[in-house]
Amino acid sequence: MHDVIVVGGGPAGLSAALVFGRQRRRVLLIDGGSPRNAPASEMHMYLSRDGFSPARLLELGRRELAAYPSIEVRSGVALSASGAVDDFAVVLADGDTVRARRLVLATGQVDEPYDIPGLAERFGVSVFHCPFCHGWETTGKSLAVLASTSPEAMLALYVADRFSDDVVLCAHGPLELPDEITKRLAERGVRVITEPVTEITGGLGELDLRLADGTVLRREAIYHRAPTRQHSELAAQLGCEILDDGTVRVDELQRTTVPGVAAAGDTAKLPAVPDAATLVSLGAADGVRAALWMEGDLFRSSLGLAPPA
Repeated sequence: MHDVIVVGGGPAGLSAALVFGRQRRRVLLIDGGSPRNAPASEMHMYLSRDGFSPARLLELGRRELAAYPSIEVRSGVALSASGAVDDFAVVLADGDTVRARRLVLATGQVDEPYDIPGLAERFGVSVFHCPFCHGWETTGKSLAVLASTSPEAMLALYVADRFSDDVVLCAHGPLELPDEITKRLAERGVRVITEPVTEITGGLGELDLRLADGTVLRREAIYHRAPTRQHSELAAQLGCEILDDGTVRVDELQRTTVPGVAAAGDTAKLPAVPDAATLVSLGAADGVRAALWMEGDLFRSSLGLAPPA
């Protein structure tokens, strides 16, 4: 019986495991090895690591965990989870079942780019989802923004305001925009193309968006806030409340609605927060926060004390 099983080996999961390990808890970290930002060569807005390789960060994180004998890191996929406080069971793809008193879910989300040939393989390389992560690097470039909803169209306004005076909004399917958004797009000089994009070719600096009428739009970079889904079904299997946007509901202590289960990183968010933040630094902070408060819960439980109100 482990004290804690942490599912997910990204910044959130590694950070949570590190906290527990330093408190001499017996921790098992299960890492499926498929981080959301795997295509990206750089991460940003992580103090002292701006521009650092995300893969290198995970490598160093694992190396740091190895210094603590109480932390076990296991490569594998968690297929299912069940149980309750002090007796959770996680079944792995290799058939093993592991148990723990508490669970931290840091399984993340999966991006599902529009079904446009050439789009998915460029995601994170020349097609970017986040202007906070990539805006600086696309300053002054000719940009296209793919959108199918009004909130996604706001991304075109944002990058036109912050980073480029050459932005084209490419509608993916019928795009009905409020009059005020249409007006602001015109004021910013953002051209709206309703002809469907049928294919994307080329690389960063010379991307070609082929339209249904045969014309080609040449851009240096593309922005696309792809739809997302949960990387894992564990939270749903355990009965955690899932918000309308597909994220796991947590409170200010990163606790889910199931006692003994916390969630950290972009897999989860507070109900009042509009979107699950995808920044590496925030994911790491979530993992630390989840572990700090869960450690207190484990300690009080060992003394026979009820959790604080």
